[in-house]
Amino acid sequence: MAMRLHKDIPLKGELLPPEDAGRTWQHDLAVAEQLASWLDSRFEIPGLGIRFGIDAILGLIPGFGDAVTSMASLYILAIASRHGLPRVTQARMAANIAVDWLMGSIPLLGDLFDVAWKSNQMNAALLRRHLLAASEEHRRHRRHDWLFLAVLIGGLLVVLGIAVSIGYLTMRWLWHSLT
Repeated sequence: MAMRLHKDIPLKGELLPPEDAGRTWQHDLAVAEQLASWLDSRFEIPGLGIRFGIDAILGLIPGFGDAVTSMASLYILAIASRHGLPRVTQARMAANIAVDWLMGSIPLLGDLFDVAWKSNQMNAALLRRHLLAASEEHRRHRRHDWLFLAVLIGGLLVVLGIAVSIGYLTMRWLWHSLT
């Protein structure tokens, strides 16, 4: 899907639904960046310079907090979809949200992770990168997105392999201890 680079230049054959009339990519980008700021870095711990947002605050509520902020994060992904970001970039954005949700769900450690992992700001930067990039840059960025996803999937497979191995060795040890 083609992307709109300027509000005054409609794409060939483009029809905007009535609810999108008057909405520009600049407006959507500003909304995404503002939402990312509120979720990830709106507040600062005085003297330490550590920034955090509503994601880290709501993350203190087990189960509920991370689910709510992940739902808010999906709005940035919806904006990306509306503006035709490549599916691999959208997958990378979804992976950022998933990592934030999964890791943030771990009690206490997840809250520290929420302060460090700023998935919404990463996603807003991906959106900005795409909306402002030229054609050649799109191809280069798409390769970087594929590489990110490949490394992420590889890392998750390694973690899964380690978890399965530890589980197997633990069960084997228990079986030999009991018999």
